[in-house]
Amino acid sequence: MNRSPLQPIWSLALPPLGVLAVFLSLGSMGAIGVAAAALILIGSVLAAVHHAEVVAHRVGEPFGTLVLAVSVTVIEVSLIVSLMLAEGAQGTTLARDTVFAAIMIILNGIVGLCLLAGAARHHEQRFVQRGVSATLAVLAAMAVLSLILPNFTWTVPGPVYSNSQLVFVAITSLLLYGTFVLVQTVRHRDYFLPSTTGALPRDAHADQPSANTAWVAFGLLLVALVAVVLLAKGLAPTLEAGVRGAGLPLTLVGVAIAALVLAPESLAAYRAAKRNRLQTSLNLALGSALATIGLTIPSVAAVSLILDLPLTLGIDSKGITLLALSLMVSILSLGTGRTTVLQGVVHLVIFAAYLFTTIVP
Repeated sequence: MNRSPLQPIWSLALPPLGVLAVFLSLGSMGAIGVAAAALILIGSVLAAVHHAEVVAHRVGEPFGTLVLAVSVTVIEVSLIVSLMLAEGAQGTTLARDTVFAAIMIILNGIVGLCLLAGAARHHEQRFVQRGVSATLAVLAAMAVLSLILPNFTWTVPGPVYSNSQLVFVAITSLLLYGTFVLVQTVRHRDYFLPSTTGALPRDAHADQPSANTAWVAFGLLLVALVAVVLLAKGLAPTLEAGVRGAGLPLTLVGVAIAALVLAPESLAAYRAAKRNRLQTSLNLALGSALATIGLTIPSVAAVSLILDLPLTLGIDSKGITLLALSLMVSILSLGTGRTTVLQGVVHLVIFAAYLFTTIVP
């Protein structure tokens, strides 16, 4: 097959190299191995973003933004489930902490960075407000039902659901996410398409990649995502040792792993915002938050029920406060269809508060 300009050599080589690094266990080779694994991890993230953009350009919006969100979330679920099985009773809060960290990273870190970077370059950016409002409504319902309501149910004491309640929440999460995908891709697809008003992004008229190129990119995207997750998991013990040595809370390990897993989506959304494609950027960021809950909660619920593993979902009062603030600010800042640097700064300040209170609880 002839190499396409959309497939530079580094993007073809890094995903297989990442998987090879996992099998070679570079992390067990001392400081040099850890450094090599970290570099390959960064390269795999960049490769994943490149191939996701190739696939997205081929299939068009909004289907393209679903590719990376769903792919990353499926692998994230696999990572959480594997860690739950490995840790047993000690992993009761793993799913909760991972989902909450992902929501805060996406809703404040990624969205804030995209709004700030886009507005700094283009002053004011526009998007279809109806689609973003629908996404936030689904996200608010899923987040409250999964992470807040368990603190206030009485059937089982503690921030946990009974078996029947867990089944109900899992089904409703799948129902909400499935309905959202149907609305986004079929019934009201125009709500999630970039606005035709204003200047077109500079890459709007780029040649569409061929079907063969898109399929190769899709396969390499999956390989790159597998490499990212497995390398992140392999580097986790080193990260945990560093956190312990610095006297910091171990919850930072979960935040760091979530950030690594979400890195491909973060970079893709950031690059779209800088190209004045804020609609694509928000589709990717907010859609990945929905996929995180809609796929993760049902999966870990099924594992918990089948293997009789305890599962704690309710977040504490600090988490409830930050989640409520994040949802309220998102509804206000994304409620007009236009954004400036101010909205981006507000989201980033909330994200900084989340990180700071995680380090200094």
